[in-house]
Amino acid sequence: MPEMPRLGTEGWLFVVILLLGAVWSLLTPWFLTLPNAVDILETWSVTTILALGVFVVLVAGGIDISFAATASVAQYAAAWAAQNAGWPPALAIPLGLVVGVALGCLNAALIHYLNITSIIVTIATQSLYFALLMWWTGGKLIPVLPDWWSDRIVFFQTEAADGSLVRITLPIVVAATAVLVTWTLMTRLSAGRQLYCMGGNPEAARRLGIDIARMHFLAYGFLGLMAGLAGLVQAHRVGQSVPNAMVGQELNVVAAAVLGGASLNGGIGTVRGVLLGLLLLAILQNGLNLLGWSSYFFPIVIGLVILVSTSITGLAGRPGRRRARAGEVVHG
Repeated sequence: MPEMPRLGTEGWLFVVILLLGAVWSLLTPWFLTLPNAVDILETWSVTTILALGVFVVLVAGGIDISFAATASVAQYAAAWAAQNAGWPPALAIPLGLVVGVALGCLNAALIHYLNITSIIVTIATQSLYFALLMWWTGGKLIPVLPDWWSDRIVFFQTEAADGSLVRITLPIVVAATAVLVTWTLMTRLSAGRQLYCMGGNPEAARRLGIDIARMHFLAYGFLGLMAGLAGLVQAHRVGQSVPNAMVGQELNVVAAAVLGGASLNGGIGTVRGVLLGLLLLAILQNGLNLLGWSSYFFPIVIGLVILVSTSITGLAGRPGRRRARAGEVVHG
């Protein structure tokens, strides 16, 4: 069987995105328009923020599936304080972020000090956080948020050729800021390099003097911060707080990070790869919506895309593994 060209995960993702974009452009004239592109950015802003947090945890060698429940709790706590207790934005917004960080750090403490597998801990805390929220709220939504939270904030606006308005809104700006912060953490700060080292080989990281506990709190606390932020942005977009609104996001978020090359074994992944994974899923969903496909079909497509992409990654990595095995034989 001929070897696959060595483009790497991000290279293959880029090729697939181009091909898919070309297909959608042929099938629907609405796909390749500026208003649609900006609509995709806003629609996927919350998923982007969550995926960046999950990416940091994956690089650190863990996994966290409680982030949707964390986002729900953080959002509802801030909404309750703002709407029912009359807290101003200077207090309500930090409250939501602090709740997110606290729940993330609780995950870190359980994983590190009790030495429990991260997926087991976060399955348990996902159930715990969400059940406590539903018990506390009785499942009741907060239908109206203060104007400072629900009013649409537009940073830039222009008119497209067809007369429709193109707006760069708050969720897009917040997602872009989250990208910049995550990129800086993982590529420009020593803490980011230590997270890669710990995810790739925890024992080697410990021997190098890296504080493993600190890294756990950094990774899961950062995901908690992103979850809290995503919860606040999601409430801003819909103008209300619904206790179970964020539940069900897990598949899209984890799929985007894994599609982008973040390894479930830790130590591997880039922000650029996560963004490409998000872009692939976003244009997939957008194209299907424009063509009138049922929303129930999208999860099927996600499953197939993950299978295909991981197969391509496996085929692309064969030459390297063959060379590694050959080297072992020669030196063995």
